[in-house]
Amino acid sequence: MDAQLLAFVAVAAGMVALPGADFTVVVRNALASRRSGLATAVGVAGGLLVHTALAAAGLAAVLVTMPVLFRTVQLLGGAYVLYLGLSGLYAMRRRVAATGTGTEEEDPGGPLPGLGRSLRQGFLTNALNPKAPVLFLSLLPQFVPEGRSALPRTLLLASVVVVLALVWFPAVALLVDRLGRWLRRPRAARAIEGGSGTALTALGLVLVTGPLLH
Repeated sequence: MDAQLLAFVAVAAGMVALPGADFTVVVRNALASRRSGLATAVGVAGGLLVHTALAAAGLAAVLVTMPVLFRTVQLLGGAYVLYLGLSGLYAMRRRVAATGTGTEEEDPGGPLPGLGRSLRQGFLTNALNPKAPVLFLSLLPQFVPEGRSALPRTLLLASVVVVLALVWFPAVALLVDRLGRWLRRPRAARAIEGGSGTALTALGLVLVTGPLLH
């Protein structure tokens, strides 16, 4: 049995499950509908495929060692996450205006996001995450045994991350949908939209205004 591979699966599972922008966007869209949440989850996995390809091609190393290019990706990612956060806060304000002080009856909210839009949001949130290349480059080599070809092993490890994402994020979307009757009540919906909007806005500001992450 490959002990290193098992250890990597455990570490990667914790990394994928760690709450961040991907998790927040999946939860927010799953609150709108199950299909939107699942589409967002698939988009996140698609973003991870981009990082897998970059790591396999060695382009991730180029990205990390070129400050200007890395900073450009960091700014693009930060601006997009900031946009998602501000959009969430705006949606919360609209919900507050629509329901007032409201009751605990279910609120259908605004129009549901299209599946293409949800897929795109998940993909861009992950693909433009500047931390991902750093994590791939710093984590994957530690689990490549000496004497083995690096490329096949790197592809295997990166594929594990993608598979874990395809398990975890759809599970999150389905759980949110399962709890939808309670979560879509006005107070709960406002709290989730406000919390997710605030978290994404804060993450976006850190990326846009903060120093280089590497």
